[in-house]
Amino acid sequence: MALLEFTKMHGCGNDYVYIVAVKTRPADAARLSVKLSDRRFGVGGDGLILLCPSSSADVRMEMYNADGSRAEMCGNGIRCVARLAYEAGVARRNPVKVETDCGIKTVWLRMQNGRPVAATVDMGPPILEGREIPANADGRIINYPLTVGERIEQITAVSMGNPHCVVFVKDDAVFKLPDDEFGRLGRQFERHPFFPRGVNTEFILPISAEQLRMRVWERGSGETLACGTGACGAVVAAVLTGRAGPAATVELRGGILEIEWRNAAGQDGHVLMTGEAVEVFKGQMEVGAEEIVAVR
Repeated sequence: MALLEFTKMHGCGNDYVYIVAVKTRPADAARLSVKLSDRRFGVGGDGLILLCPSSSADVRMEMYNADGSRAEMCGNGIRCVARLAYEAGVARRNPVKVETDCGIKTVWLRMQNGRPVAATVDMGPPILEGREIPANADGRIINYPLTVGERIEQITAVSMGNPHCVVFVKDDAVFKLPDDEFGRLGRQFERHPFFPRGVNTEFILPISAEQLRMRVWERGSGETLACGTGACGAVVAAVLTGRAGPAATVELRGGILEIEWRNAAGQDGHVLMTGEAVEVFKGQMEVGAEEIVAVR
């Protein structure tokens, strides 16, 4: 047997199990993610995130959803990666450069009493071209009529390194849905053939030009209390449809994120996201010796 050290962290309730994998790493990270994410028989979380060596940044983020599928990016997760990397000595500077499957992101840690407690992430520019999101349509997908089940929904699609389908709602009915009903709704979008690699879906109630309320269904993990890339995509979609300005707070079930789409009218406007990065606890878990391999 071997001991696997991990850290449980969350950003606005979007929780993951984090492993510093600079010397050793899981032999099958996808399988381990399913095991660790189980909230009754494992540690519990929305997935597994590894902190790996990088030749082009301070650390590389390798992410797995709760079902074991790979994900390109996680806005809440990357803030926690930067904090853990800094505190573990993997990254020795602030801001922290994090390599992801959708490029290198810069994370500015916000300190309190000498420790990082929150972070601002430059998420880069949104991807708005349909085929690049990817979605099965050319050009920008704004207020697009999509048949979902027996109804037609007006959607706006955005990628923040991972695909998002934003649905604006007129009242708070979707926020009152029981979990099982919301799950049925979320899966209809996640598996819709319009999105060839699946999609994360955000249901957004605009409160004002500076405030949005959001409930989210994440591809591969189900409903989560927050989604950082989804909050970014929601503000971009709200700007594109005239529902919000380029700087807005997004109220999620797990907390608040501050989003700013700089130079929103330009072609290269970057999206900045600010939110907490919280350590819940550290622990060790017994695994088979063959489940851990050396990093080469």
